[in-house]
Amino acid sequence: MSDAHPPLRSYGRLKTRTIKPRQAALMETLLPRLRPPAKPFDPQTLMPGAPEAWLEIGFGGGEHMAAQAARRPDVLILGAEPFQNGVASALRHIDEQTLTNVRVHDGDARELMALMPDASLTRIFVLFPDPWPKARHNKRRIVQAQTVAEFARLLKPGGRLRFVSDRADYIDWSLLRLTANPALRWTAERANDWRAPPTDHITTRYEEKRLGDCAPVFLDFART
Repeated sequence: MSDAHPPLRSYGRLKTRTIKPRQAALMETLLPRLRPPAKPFDPQTLMPGAPEAWLEIGFGGGEHMAAQAARRPDVLILGAEPFQNGVASALRHIDEQTLTNVRVHDGDARELMALMPDASLTRIFVLFPDPWPKARHNKRRIVQAQTVAEFARLLKPGGRLRFVSDRADYIDWSLLRLTANPALRWTAERANDWRAPPTDHITTRYEEKRLGDCAPVFLDFART
């Protein structure tokens, strides 16, 4: 028997409430058509002709992912989210807006990232991830040295990574680990670059609730 341990979960509960009938139906009918392959794949094969492929890690209810997909129908957008209620909500957005450029992985983002080749993504979004605020749970945060290395591996030269949080401790934690990787360059030149939402940012209802302990901070990094 192998002594290897599975990676620590970087997310909490998988389901909190009963999924509405319409969304449950989409989980049965639409989701199977949108799932990326469960084996190694190149994102370009999922949408031939797409000039770029983006990944959103932990898309929550899918509001930001769907809005970005509607804004850029030429771009393939991959989303990863293990929370079933969030996946169901995202499917509703995709169905209502008849989006054809979104693929959904209903599981751990690290599983999805491991299946993609080097330099296959142009953008990665990590928006308001679970902060795991208790010190003994910090090791469960999605931003770790290993995942930062995966971000760098997957991004094309010049590709962009955006991390956003409203938890001061997690912001400091992430900035330390992101700047420690020489393959990623923090693009901020002045304080307003991380205090003000980027021009292409889409504010969601979750963000408007201001559930954190500070104003949202926007950290943009470029692949060197």
